[in-house]
Amino acid sequence: MPFQLEFTRAMWLLGLCVVPVLGYYFVYSLVDFTRRQRVTSLIVRSLIVTLLVLSLAGLTLLQPTKQEFVLFAVDRSLSVGEESQAAIEKYLDSALPQAGDRRIAWMSFAAEPGQVSTERPKPPTSEKPAATMTPADASVKPEIDQQATNLAAAIEAAAGAMPPAYVPRIVVLSDGNQTTGDALKAALRAQIPITTIPMKTRPDPEVQVSAVVVPAQVREGEPFYVEVVIDSNHDDAGEVQVFRGAHRVVSEKKTFKTGENRFRFQQQITHERLAEYTVKVSGVKQDALLDNNTESGLVFTTGKPRVLLVESDPALGQHLARALEQEEIQVDVRPTQGMPESLADLQNYELLIVSNVPATDLTQKQMEIARTYVQDLGGGFMMLGGEQSFGLGGYYKTVLEEILPVRSDFEKEKEKPSLGMVLVIDKSGSMGGDKMEMAKEAAKSAAELLGPSDKLGVIAFDGNFYWVSELQSAGNKGRIIDDISRIEAGGGTTMYPAMEEAYNALNSASAKLKHVIMLTDGISSPGDFTGMAATMASARMTVTTVAVGEGADNNVLEEIARVGQGRSYVATDPGSLPQIFAKETMTASKSAINEQPFIPQVVRPTQTLADIDFEQAPFLLGYVVTRPKATSEFILSSEAGDPLLAWWRYGLGTTVAFTSDAKSRWGAEWLTWPGYGKFWSQVVRHAMRKSDAKGVIVQVTQQDRKATVTLDAIDPSGRFLNQAETELTLIDPQLGLKKLPVRQTAPGRYTAEFETPKTGAYHLDLSQKQGGKLLYHQARGLHVGYPDELRLRPTNEVLLQELARVSGGQFNPAAAELFPKSDRTAMRPTPLWPYLVTLAALLFLLDVALRRIDFSLFGWGSYQRASVPQKQSAVFQVR
Repeated sequence: MPFQLEFTRAMWLLGLCVVPVLGYYFVYSLVDFTRRQRVTSLIVRSLIVTLLVLSLAGLTLLQPTKQEFVLFAVDRSLSVGEESQAAIEKYLDSALPQAGDRRIAWMSFAAEPGQVSTERPKPPTSEKPAATMTPADASVKPEIDQQATNLAAAIEAAAGAMPPAYVPRIVVLSDGNQTTGDALKAALRAQIPITTIPMKTRPDPEVQVSAVVVPAQVREGEPFYVEVVIDSNHDDAGEVQVFRGAHRVVSEKKTFKTGENRFRFQQQITHERLAEYTVKVSGVKQDALLDNNTESGLVFTTGKPRVLLVESDPALGQHLARALEQEEIQVDVRPTQGMPESLADLQNYELLIVSNVPATDLTQKQMEIARTYVQDLGGGFMMLGGEQSFGLGGYYKTVLEEILPVRSDFEKEKEKPSLGMVLVIDKSGSMGGDKMEMAKEAAKSAAELLGPSDKLGVIAFDGNFYWVSELQSAGNKGRIIDDISRIEAGGGTTMYPAMEEAYNALNSASAKLKHVIMLTDGISSPGDFTGMAATMASARMTVTTVAVGEGADNNVLEEIARVGQGRSYVATDPGSLPQIFAKETMTASKSAINEQPFIPQVVRPTQTLADIDFEQAPFLLGYVVTRPKATSEFILSSEAGDPLLAWWRYGLGTTVAFTSDAKSRWGAEWLTWPGYGKFWSQVVRHAMRKSDAKGVIVQVTQQDRKATVTLDAIDPSGRFLNQAETELTLIDPQLGLKKLPVRQTAPGRYTAEFETPKTGAYHLDLSQKQGGKLLYHQARGLHVGYPDELRLRPTNEVLLQELARVSGGQFNPAAAELFPKSDRTAMRPTPLWPYLVTLAALLFLLDVALRRIDFSLFGWGSYQRASVPQKQSAVFQVR
């Protein structure tokens, strides 16, 4: 191929327009030199301008070259055995001496490509699975994540690293078992020959649970099979255990032959809405990896609706549970400790009822899961009243108050007794960071919950104490909150003087109720804490203590609270402090409970309760005072006009607030009312998740870290349901939320795909509408187990052969044939600007001479001297 010229900045060629200007000055020049000298000067100047313009335009010489740039991409993932790594090193030792003048570069890859280097990397120590890792192994971390293979990313990175002045070639050394990406598409896009050299997979003895095959959905009580697929590369035997949730339902000894082994175990589901079946293999004689001995599958059931009732005293929740079960609604009753901590647990139910459970007994994660369940999965949520519910339970400004149709703060009635409260807050150095910020937020929440007739003071202490905000009317909320914001941590811990100062301030206050909240995270200097607490109690003051973290003296704080007739809290999470302060503030003010008997008043008639005669209903004996939110549906009220029953839509679900209770304290007379069961069943059915899925079949499959959702729908007449608005919400194992596009791919069929990079349960919420009307709503799930990299698979030579074929490379060449001769060429650019500028500089010297020296004096060009116009008064030379 002949050489070529190209311009890298062609716009600069417009600079050649200067050359005609030089000709203009040549014609009208007044220089008194011979014509030959002037013509020579014009030519030299034109050449200088041309050379400089060509330099600026990036004139480049392109010469053909056959020199290759070869990039070796070496698979370092877990599926490649150490013996294969050693064999490849030996292969390369034989092949590299024949590389000649080729430039060589290296790149390791697994889950992602590593750095490109000109130095040959050493084989890394393989990353061991967690189950087989020793403390010594834990200190040695691999450079890249070895628990996946992304051949496509490796090819794309190799192609991007190719310099333009060489003939490119990629050599891939791998077992071909890609777990993510599409290597063939990457090879076609790269348009670079790829030589593939197969590497053997791990030869270690291995037994793995490859799959747990279960139906996506069954009817309640319907028998079905859990099919277990176990692969082994040798003959062995072991125990196969099947768990439904935390309960073992099967344990059998099985023999495993080399290859695939399938076992079926009959099961049926009678209680759960979502059952997770986990299969574990143990007791085998030879097994290198333990991480791949467990796999799971999810099964959804259809049947009676199920409700979870979380009650602080489970025995008192039986009245409501029996009433609902008589209405064909299954109810599980749990204590506070049974509040679900995972979406998989909550997915078993259509409705979650929380009865008299304080926010201080719940974690932030539990509340977040409940919100996700309602907002994104369409579940129902109901809170019942009690002395530890709503504001009294510390729900002010919590996640659960956000989803409820009522607020925990309210306008305090004038006739309610006034409260004087002092907050004593530790501001020592150990309270720095989140502790101090959460303590300030807690103090602000207390200020917001008090009424104008109440008084609030804030004392901060370290080695000494000082008033952050003097005891004053809580109506000055803005000023008090600003004062609280200025607290900064620093100093020691001396609590007694601050406690004594709080007593002195309240003792002279005129409030009917007096309360002190003391917060610390450390051990105070000595003081008569018990004596001061007794003095406070004798003055009709109550004292509550809050220990933050594990460094506080819990014994002293508990004794202060006991003697001071208050409550003692241990806040291991600083984030719970606002709930504790809110609960204490509402409890101490004694304004959030109204225990006057009343008959429910219908505020807004609703079809849900249309056939219930509330005029015949007995008295309710009390309720928690709240106020309705602006967009809620206010259904029933007390005779004082406070909310009794309200609900609203929150995201995809419905939440309900019933501010009285459904048990023997405030609802004692309702327990014998004939309408009790009917009332609660209708409210529960209104709030629970709707799961009508007639004519709809949903399948969820997963392969190579990618899941596919397929939905087939027909209408009641048996025709395909087309052009329906289908919505799919995905919640990953870390509660990350994503709305996925769903497209129609065939008559009545809709599909969606999503990546599954994380291990754990993925929850799906499917709904379909047509003409604005909800046709059905369903929940589904998918469990992603151990990484595909740990699966027992042979070398994928088919993929490696196809990569070589489509790219024009070689498959598994011998070491002597790794660098074959090639007719391919690349154009190597040589920038010409240094030569052009140098020549222009030399010509510039000649041009200066032609403009300064009259060469006619030396006999050159003397026969043609230029004539100068006589009328010109002076001679000007253009230089």
